[in-house]
Amino acid sequence: MNMPLAADQLHPSDRSGRRRFADWRLALQAILGFWAIYCVTVIARAFLSSDPLTILLNKVLTLLVGLGLTGLLYVAIATLAAGTSMRRKALVAGIGSLVASATLAATLVLSEGQLKTSKEEFRFQAREGFVVVQKGDQVRIERAAADPVVVTMPRMQDLKQHDQFRIAADAAVVWLFFFAAWSAVYLAAVSQAQALDMQRRAAAAESAAQLAQVRALRYQVNPHFLFNTLNSLSSLVMSGRPEEAESMILKLSTFFRSSLSLDPTADVSLAEEIELQRLYLEIEKVRFPRRLKVEIVVPDRLSTARLPALVLQPIVENAIKYGLGNTRDKVTLRICAEEPLPGRLRIEVSNFGGTMLKAARQSGPKPGTKVGLANVAQRLSARFGRSAGVEHGPLPDGGYKVALTLPVTSQDG
Repeated sequence: MNMPLAADQLHPSDRSGRRRFADWRLALQAILGFWAIYCVTVIARAFLSSDPLTILLNKVLTLLVGLGLTGLLYVAIATLAAGTSMRRKALVAGIGSLVASATLAATLVLSEGQLKTSKEEFRFQAREGFVVVQKGDQVRIERAAADPVVVTMPRMQDLKQHDQFRIAADAAVVWLFFFAAWSAVYLAAVSQAQALDMQRRAAAAESAAQLAQVRALRYQVNPHFLFNTLNSLSSLVMSGRPEEAESMILKLSTFFRSSLSLDPTADVSLAEEIELQRLYLEIEKVRFPRRLKVEIVVPDRLSTARLPALVLQPIVENAIKYGLGNTRDKVTLRICAEEPLPGRLRIEVSNFGGTMLKAARQSGPKPGTKVGLANVAQRLSARFGRSAGVEHGPLPDGGYKVALTLPVTSQDG
């Protein structure tokens, strides 16, 4: 049983052959299109005469030979200029057009004796007063006071070689424009296809780079969060609170089971993001049962808005870390969402309360791991571009607020 070969198992000549004629469908469409236009003009001309059938039969040879020569012209371009610059393709096409036009003209001249004589008759009045009637290869001159003169035109093979060559050269010039026009259209189509392919590859590369950036930014959050949570567990164990540590471990397990099942490049609904933050805040409430108060206000109409998964995580972590770390009083952490303008979502995360919180904020932010707000801003920029932004700063009465603005997008958006 013969097994098909993979692309990388083919002989190099087979692979190069496939590359050379990869655009054969495009070339075939161009060939058939050009000669279809030629057929339309021939048919239109034939039915203007009194003997259309003979005219059409006489053009069959031209059509068949022309189709074959145009196909060979494509083969020459694909073979001699495969993978080269457009200038070389044009050079090969120009030389091939010269050869094809000369070949077709010579074929028509040599086959002139095999064509059927048309019964079509042309009659016109000469300036000298004679009536000239042409039918096939005979010309009859009718005079008013004399018998008509019948002249039989010589066939091509009866002419001298010089005259035959001159007639063939004239025909070759006409056909040269035809083949050159086909070559120009074909090469233009190839150039356009290459440009579109480069655009697609550039877009794919840009998308892949953006995807990699989003993944990297998202993966920064997980170790950052785990590091902080392990510190919290260590504090509970060292302070002799094993039951609370066990509760935190169970909540931590639930949180990671929910968060790690998400695609790091996918968006989640605002309701899902808020639910993830509730799980995280339940973990922190084990650590600060009496000092942490949580308020979440999200209108139902905004619950389906889409945003990057866990984009609020670093903000909420910082709000707890710097809010509860600077006071021993109760601190309120508030998450609220609103639609200030149609199609715009604003999410605010703020902390306030505690007598020392305001003074601590005025002394300036403490150095951190540089994962927080920079990570959020980069993720929003990678996902929404300039249509999203991050604002942050201290509150007048103490505390700190971070606000995210982004477009309201649905599941399909």
